[in-house]
Amino acid sequence: MAESATDSNERLSEETEGPDPLQPDDGGTFQQVTNLLNIMDSESATADTSGVGPSLRKALASAIIAEKAAREPCVVMSSLIRCLQVPQVPTQRKVNIYGILQEIIQQQGELEERCVQRLVVVASKEMREIPEMEGYLRAEMASDTLVALSRNHFSMVMYEMQHHLRPLDLPDEFVIITLAKLANGNVFEFMPYMGITLATIFTMLRLVNEARMRQVICSAMETFCETVQFYLKHLEDSVYPVMTEEQFAVKLFPMYRYFVTVWLRSRNPEVKLGVLKALKPVLNLLLPNDDLREQVYDYIPLLLAEYQGNLEALFITQVLRQILEVSVATRTPVPQMQLHTIFTELHIQVCVRAPAQQQYVGQNVEEIEHCFIALARSYPKELMKFFLSQMETSKEAIRVGTLTLIRAVVGADEPRMNVRTICLAIRVVKSSISDTRPKVRMAILRIMSQLAVSGFQDRIKGWGLKFVSMQLTLSTYKLTNRRDSLHQRDLEEKMVHKVTMDTVKIITSVISGMTHEFWVRLLCYVMETDNVEVLTPICISLTNLAERQFHTAGAESRAAGGSRHVELPAPQRLLARLLVLMSSPYEGEGRGIAMLNLLRTLSHSIAPSMADMWELEIPRLVKYLEEHTKFTWNQKTWEDKLIQFLRHSLKKTRGSNWSLRLGKELNNQIESFDSPSLEKSFLYRALGFTLATGLEASKVELLLLELLYKTDYGKDFDREGVILCFGLCARGQVKTVLNVLHDFEERIQESEQSWQIGAWRKDHPWRREVVKSALMVMYSCVALHCHWQMLRTHVDTPITSKIIHHYTSSSQDIGLKMAFMKSVVQVSKAVENLKDTEDFQFAQKTTLTAILVAIIKAEPPESLASPVRTMAMDALWHLSKVKPFYSAEENSELMDVSMHSVVSLLPPGEDNESIRALHESALRALEQLLGGLVCRQLDPRGLQEMVQLLEKWILSEKEWEREKAVNLHLWLMQAYVQSIGVCIPLKLGQFGTLVGLIAPSTCDSHERTRMASADVLSCLLDLHASQTCSSWDDSTEQELAQCKEDLRGAVVETVFSVSSRIAEVACKQFSCDDVVSLIQKLCENIGAVGLQHDLASVTWIGAFLQRRVKDLEDKVAEILGAILVHLPMVDPPEVRQRLVKGVLLLAHHHRETVLTSLLRQPLPMQSHLKEVWLAVADNVPFARLMLRGLMGRLQSRFTPRATATSKADVWRLAAVDPLMILCAIQLLIEKVDKDDALWDLFPDLIYTLLMQLGSSQGPEAVSPVLKTWRLVHTGTLPGDINPQRVTIKSMQLLFERLSSERLVHTLEEQGVWALLGSSPTFLQGVGLLARLCIQNSEGSWRRLAELVLRGMASEALGCRISSTAICVEFMRDPILYQEKLLKPAVLLLEQGVGQRDEALRVLSLRALGNMALGAPRKVKQYRKLLLETCLCALRGVGGTRVPCAGMEALAKILAQLREGDVGSFFDAISEQCRSFFDDESELLRLQAFHLFGALAKVVRVSKKHFFKEEVRKAWVPLLLHCQDPCPDTARACLEATCQCARFWGCKALADSLVRQDGCEADEVTAILQMTLCSMLVRTLRVAILLEVAAQVVPFPVLKDHTWPLASGLDPMGRTWSFSGSDKNVTGAAGCPGSNLLHGAGTGTCPLWAGPPRRTSGNTLLLEQPGPMSLVFLQTQKKPAVLYGFLLETMTYIKSNLSRIRMASCNLAGIIMKQMSEHYLKKLDFAALRNSLQELQLDSDPGVRRAALDTLQILDTCSQQRLSTAHEGIS
Repeated sequence: MAESATDSNERLSEETEGPDPLQPDDGGTFQQVTNLLNIMDSESATADTSGVGPSLRKALASAIIAEKAAREPCVVMSSLIRCLQVPQVPTQRKVNIYGILQEIIQQQGELEERCVQRLVVVASKEMREIPEMEGYLRAEMASDTLVALSRNHFSMVMYEMQHHLRPLDLPDEFVIITLAKLANGNVFEFMPYMGITLATIFTMLRLVNEARMRQVICSAMETFCETVQFYLKHLEDSVYPVMTEEQFAVKLFPMYRYFVTVWLRSRNPEVKLGVLKALKPVLNLLLPNDDLREQVYDYIPLLLAEYQGNLEALFITQVLRQILEVSVATRTPVPQMQLHTIFTELHIQVCVRAPAQQQYVGQNVEEIEHCFIALARSYPKELMKFFLSQMETSKEAIRVGTLTLIRAVVGADEPRMNVRTICLAIRVVKSSISDTRPKVRMAILRIMSQLAVSGFQDRIKGWGLKFVSMQLTLSTYKLTNRRDSLHQRDLEEKMVHKVTMDTVKIITSVISGMTHEFWVRLLCYVMETDNVEVLTPICISLTNLAERQFHTAGAESRAAGGSRHVELPAPQRLLARLLVLMSSPYEGEGRGIAMLNLLRTLSHSIAPSMADMWELEIPRLVKYLEEHTKFTWNQKTWEDKLIQFLRHSLKKTRGSNWSLRLGKELNNQIESFDSPSLEKSFLYRALGFTLATGLEASKVELLLLELLYKTDYGKDFDREGVILCFGLCARGQVKTVLNVLHDFEERIQESEQSWQIGAWRKDHPWRREVVKSALMVMYSCVALHCHWQMLRTHVDTPITSKIIHHYTSSSQDIGLKMAFMKSVVQVSKAVENLKDTEDFQFAQKTTLTAILVAIIKAEPPESLASPVRTMAMDALWHLSKVKPFYSAEENSELMDVSMHSVVSLLPPGEDNESIRALHESALRALEQLLGGLVCRQLDPRGLQEMVQLLEKWILSEKEWEREKAVNLHLWLMQAYVQSIGVCIPLKLGQFGTLVGLIAPSTCDSHERTRMASADVLSCLLDLHASQTCSSWDDSTEQELAQCKEDLRGAVVETVFSVSSRIAEVACKQFSCDDVVSLIQKLCENIGAVGLQHDLASVTWIGAFLQRRVKDLEDKVAEILGAILVHLPMVDPPEVRQRLVKGVLLLAHHHRETVLTSLLRQPLPMQSHLKEVWLAVADNVPFARLMLRGLMGRLQSRFTPRATATSKADVWRLAAVDPLMILCAIQLLIEKVDKDDALWDLFPDLIYTLLMQLGSSQGPEAVSPVLKTWRLVHTGTLPGDINPQRVTIKSMQLLFERLSSERLVHTLEEQGVWALLGSSPTFLQGVGLLARLCIQNSEGSWRRLAELVLRGMASEALGCRISSTAICVEFMRDPILYQEKLLKPAVLLLEQGVGQRDEALRVLSLRALGNMALGAPRKVKQYRKLLLETCLCALRGVGGTRVPCAGMEALAKILAQLREGDVGSFFDAISEQCRSFFDDESELLRLQAFHLFGALAKVVRVSKKHFFKEEVRKAWVPLLLHCQDPCPDTARACLEATCQCARFWGCKALADSLVRQDGCEADEVTAILQMTLCSMLVRTLRVAILLEVAAQVVPFPVLKDHTWPLASGLDPMGRTWSFSGSDKNVTGAAGCPGSNLLHGAGTGTCPLWAGPPRRTSGNTLLLEQPGPMSLVFLQTQKKPAVLYGFLLETMTYIKSNLSRIRMASCNLAGIIMKQMSEHYLKKLDFAALRNSLQELQLDSDPGVRRAALDTLQILDTCSQQRLSTAHEGIS
């Protein structure tokens, strides 16, 4: 049947082996499955790349296929199988397919047979094709798929596997693996095939050479054997034919034999390991068979031989143990001939160190012990004999290993070893009892413990207990005297001691009938051993032994009242020892309870009087220890309990010397303990309490002195212990203790010069300071512990006095300082705890305080290496609570010193925990001291004083100082708020000051500082809210809390944002006064820390100003003052910019106040003030407003002072320095955007600046030392800072903005700025500036004109003058007329003429005169006003400028009027005009001649005769002043003479002038010259004509004109002809060598002003015009007029002008030559001669020559008169 099934399966395999190319129509399932598999493949690739597990898409695709298979399993499986048959399918896809198939098989159960067959064939083929590693994975999945199919289709799968498992034919690896899986998963189904499978595998064992295949077969055999065992245990469940255990064993034994003999000898360790693992289940089937068991024994040597290899020994030992235990159980021991081999090999495994590669050494030893236990049960005698032989060797390892095996044999579990075996083992142990090596000793001790535990106690009495006690003593001695450095032998000895103690504990717990010797040994061990850590088991052992001894005592003895008493060598010594050791109850495995139990047990033996009390107290102590552990107990509490136990115990012995004996024993034990230790500390304390109860003071003194002398004061622990002992002793022995201390000081011979210490104890080289330190603290400790009544008597003297004495008489090192401060603290505590202290005053407090302050100050300020300052502050805190209390000044000094000593410390390193602890303790001590000092002045004043002390540290540049200071501030605020802060309100502005100090710290670079600052602000805000009864809403609190949280770990930008939010939250709580104080404080602290704090300060300032700027109208000046005062000290530009921004914000809302404050700053304008103005300039619209405000400030000086109607008016009208205003204007004009020409402000600026410039002229305005300058500097301002220069510079900058380069160039070229800068030329500059502006620019001149008219009406004289100067130019232009401003201008000018100021009158007259130029048509309309005003100016008395200006104006006005328009004013003007001809002022003469010429032009008919008379009256002045020393005056005189020519009776000349009336002046002059020449030719007056031509015709005008040829006789009768061009006159004389005129060429011509220069021949070059003109035009007609002219001319010879005197001489000579004889007779020649002779003394040589010439003419005329008279007589 099986064969037929196999054949059919083979056929099926052949049919389905290849892929089926023609698949039935599956409705697209194959394609769907393929798509889903593609998804799974892509997700698998992604997961492999990213290292992430299967994705959701892959799981979803698998689930979809499974769901579809649930509906159509056959179709889906066929599609999956088809996918498997596709060529070159990736490994991952096949793995996915097999996984899906396994899921489908598990879900569906029974499947269609054909589908299953195809899958079996495909999977079998896949499993058998294993190319490489990827193929191994596919084969494993295929195998698992077949195993899954076998659950419901076992036959098909098994047939397929059997088909490929053929005898003597090595199958594929996975065929064997799959068969093993099938056997494990289908036990009962597989059993029918088990026999044939095992037989077939056995046939192919010889064919297997590869290690991998051998491992597979071994693993399969292990599985097959385990399956058989399971089958044999459940035979009743099998439905197949049953196969017996023997049958299986028979089939397996050949394979076992082959494995052991062949494969176990393989060199591959993995094959050997596989064989050994397979042997265990095989032996489970073989060893129950008696026949086969004996055959198995035969192969034991082969197993033992494997120990020599590198195989893990554990697996070999496990097989041997299995064999040996079965041999014991079946009572068929292994052959005796194999025993030695087994003993030896196993013993070596225990005694020899295992190789390094052995991983299971410990488990292997345990298995070997079990092997020896089995051997001991079978062959005990042989085994012990072997052990004894091994113990005879001297090797420690062999002995230790042997003893270890003996211990295992002795301690074997049930059944127990027989007594014979135990005795043999003890014999072996005794053979090595003399071995002193630690490991051997420990092994023997463990055997003894094991014997006692196993019930063989009797076997160790005697020799065993002796050995244990000997080991206890030996190990203790060795440990006590061990080396300082840790050594291997010391560690081993310590282990020996531990094992010994464990042994003692075990033995004493199980053995009864202890010997007296062992009891005494244990007691002595407790009292003498230095190894106190192991006393716990000894005490337990002693307790157990005592209890057993009491128990073994006879019932009769107890019934008769016998006590529980045992022998104790020294009760006080034992009690002292146990008390001290119990101070550390959890040491040594909890020795406290053991010792308490021992004391309770021995209570009657130690002190019968204490027994009853101990029965009650000791259980309570035990209960306390049981309720706690070493982690939960409290040392002090426990020590207090022990001390209380001691005190109660001592009370029971009162009246006896028991306490002194106990104290002596305690004193003797001091040197038994190391320092430091808890035991020794408790010992000092117990000694103090014990001595305090002593009755005999003398003996107590001896004990205390002994203690003082033997104490090593160089050890802090011993010193402190002695101090505590003395203090506790002082509770009952105060005077005794003080006497002992005094006696000790005397004995060591203390003095200020010498200190002899050390002679008593050579082993303790004491130092003076150490002993002094101890003495100080002893005294203070006595004060702390003594009774209060005794303290009042002794605290000042001797206790405190001694303390001060010892400190001040030493070198004061750190130890001494610490001792002193500790003493102060203890004394202060003692005084503070006194009862009825109301009247007690601590007299030494001041001295102690001074010393403590000096100690603090002496500490290094930046480093902390000791707790000195901490202790000093703690001492001060305690002293502060003692009367008399510190004053406020003392409190402040102490706080300042303490803060400086702590806050200035450098932060400790992160890795230095000790320094960090010192810093933290110092900070806590400082807080404690501050709290103690400030508690008595918790009011706003005290708070402010504390904050002031902290301020310098809060503003420190070092972040650690800031952090500490802010934390102190926080602590202070919390203490203040918790005390009385709510009850007493803060002072006005104090809240703002406090917030301003701490606010910048919210942006500190250190996170903890920021957080602490936020907490301080929160406290301040809460305090202020509670005091002002203002409530915080929930949103505000939440915002503040969120801000505090956001400050944690934020970046810089976020920190500033959060700080700004805090400021906005806090701003709501501030009053205006608080805002001012806040800003003042913030400004004050800028620059104190760093840039980040400065930015925080300005951030807060900006936030508050933004929120409250409108409410701060009354506080603007204070705020601005604070900002401006501190702005110069601010260096960072970003900080300055924000401050300036705040100033601008104030200026936008309170412009006048800010402007006044800015203008009141000192000069020269500093950089910070410039920065403010530059910021103003950057904002052009605001800059315009500020410019208008500045101009308004300047203009207000020229207008009547107004009355303020508002606060803004008060600030606007406040007095400011005009120079500062000008500097600000200049800066704004210079810095405002260049593209803005400021056209709308141009007129106002020009006007204002000119008015200011005008007001600064004069002696009273010469750059004074300003008041604001005095505030900062002494001396005068720099030269470039004065009103004139600043104003001119501003005007220059303003004109540069007009984009008119031509105008700017013109202003520079004509020197306008220089003119304006000089007081004498200022008005000229103003006029020129106004003229050039009108000519070269266009603008809103109406606005300027209105301003000018306003200025002319100003009360300020300077303003009126400057405005009038501008108006002069405006009157020249039609501007005023066009703008309809002429009338007010004229009226204002009229008023100006009537003023007293000369300059104003002059300018007003000029302006009125310019009306003829700018508005000529309006002259006639205003002629009366104009003429009357100007005429009044001529009549004025005083200077010359006003008449000059009046005549100039009249000349211009007359040009626009007719004769009839002038009216009656003509006569007055003419008369006033002539009165100035001979004035000393050149200007007056000049303007008079101009005006006279103008009058001549106006005259027509009605005034002709009047003016002709006026001309006659002016004839001589006109002729003389043609020779005026002033060229302009001479020329004006000549022009006037020409105008008056028609009034001289020379009709031809007048007609000529009339005909040329419309010609230019130069042409008229030329024609006049030609006309005069022709007239002079006819009258033969050559010289006169030349004179006229030379004077009347300007030489440049005669250029290119040819003179007509003329000839005639000169006055001397010489004939001349002349012609000429330009300046050259050519003449020909009648006789050679004659001159043109008398004196020509050699001297001065009388008719010429200067000598003619001869060029060549008779050609003369005339340099200057002569004095005469037309002198003889009327001489022939009116000789009387000529005579009058001569008389009038002689009056000028006394003129102040030399040229006039010279001209008058010349004119007089000419007149005398032309006078008739009749009039010559009338002359007073004598008087004339005298006058001319006086001129001979004139300083001017020209005058002297002219006088001489005239004198000659006079003489000639006199002679002629005489000759004529003689002729007439004759």
